[in-house]
Amino acid sequence: MGLKQDLINAKVEATKASGELFIEDQLDTSVGSQIEVEAELTKEAIVDFLTKCEFRITQLNANVVLEDFKLPPQQGDVLPSVSVSSGFATFVPMSPALGGIPVQSMIAGGKNGVLTKNIDAGKDVGGLDSTGYVYIGGDPDSQGAFDVDDEDGQREFTTVKLIREDIEDLL
Repeated sequence: MGLKQDLINAKVEATKASGELFIEDQLDTSVGSQIEVEAELTKEAIVDFLTKCEFRITQLNANVVLEDFKLPPQQGDVLPSVSVSSGFATFVPMSPALGGIPVQSMIAGGKNGVLTKNIDAGKDVGGLDSTGYVYIGGDPDSQGAFDVDDEDGQREFTTVKLIREDIEDLL
């Protein structure tokens, strides 16, 4: 039907309900009639009004893909079981006294003894494969709690509302 026809039908029903003498065949709703012109103007006024309104997202659940992921170098702890050598550059087989053979050594403290490299990964470079979610309204706790990949999920998990207080000046 459409908005314009609904407006014409409402005018016809209002005329019937008014108690005035009503003969349906004599009520002109053809193109160019007073009722049709009023319905067209009313329809356009409604469309103009709605296009001027600001709508608010009041519920949104959506997947988000991280494009880049960067972390600065991080301090790390060294486990006591790490093998270390004496630091001599020459490897001399059978001569542990010269440091050529790695030995098990206890590392005292083991705190902040390692600095990792930068972690710089992106979806196109570095093999970043990550997901997350964004929400407005109630936190769904997990992206597994919603699916907005198709129209059914988009209808179920997103809501946009026209809040009356936002449009009072337009009324």
